[in-house]
Amino acid sequence: MIGIASALPLALVAVASAAPAPLAVRQEAPFTTTSTAWDAGAVTQFPIHSSCNASQTHQLATALNETVLLVQHAKEHILRWGNESEVYQKYFGDRPPYDAIGAYEIIVSGDKSGVLFRCDNPDGNCALEGWGGHWRGENATGETVICDLSYETRRSLNQMCALGYNVAGSPANTFWASDLLHRLYHMPAIGGEYIEHFAGDYDEVIELAKGNETQSTRDSDTLQYFALEVYAYDIAVPGQGCPGESHDHDHDHDHSASASASASASATPAPAPASTTGSPTATQAPSTTSSLPPNCHTHEGGDVHCT
Repeated sequence: MIGIASALPLALVAVASAAPAPLAVRQEAPFTTTSTAWDAGAVTQFPIHSSCNASQTHQLATALNETVLLVQHAKEHILRWGNESEVYQKYFGDRPPYDAIGAYEIIVSGDKSGVLFRCDNPDGNCALEGWGGHWRGENATGETVICDLSYETRRSLNQMCALGYNVAGSPANTFWASDLLHRLYHMPAIGGEYIEHFAGDYDEVIELAKGNETQSTRDSDTLQYFALEVYAYDIAVPGQGCPGESHDHDHDHDHSASASASASASATPAPAPASTTGSPTATQAPSTTSSLPPNCHTHEGGDVHCT
């Protein structure tokens, strides 16, 4: 019996060694399977055209990063407080927050392949006095030109609430971030012809909110002003910001009126940057004149909008 018992482990070892290979080993496929990421090919950075030199490219890239920073905080403010935020109610009234959240999120996370910033002035509009850039419109709906004047005058967000700036009294395009936000909303890949101009200046933005107008959460100017004010209040000067005071003036001009009519109805802005450069949306053919095209009008602060 002792001999049989001592031989038993050896027998078990022999049986184990003769057992078939594990199922996983035996069923190895003769080919390999590769998977492609569901978002393969996504463009996550805003493209900058080769016509921009190294300095322009660096400034634009930095400015676009600040644009994302500005709207990211605006979105997070809404996600935290919803439409109970006093600043939210000031700019959007009692409107649901979903449009505004989406309008900011598409800047942060939307695909950016349908957007291009360039510096070579292909339409000749940078020669027009006061133009800081323009959307190319029908000439190239996904392209925006940034003119030299922008590089000379736009401010960084680290200057928020400095140099006499306040939200109500200064042009919305004082900062690179808000100026580029405006330009991005003009491009169909971002604004989708859904985010539009329904207000012509700061006071009209506030009036939209007071009337609980449905357009407030998709008005380009409102989205800019709200983002600027919550950044100033939450980040730049916490708990205080630099909201400024609304200035009442006649609003009987039509938003699609001529530049002269809009300009005469605009109030004098508070301290502004060195130049209140225009932010036109150019759909006209190349121009060689220095006068404002007939399909354009001026918003408060010198911002030019063309239809």
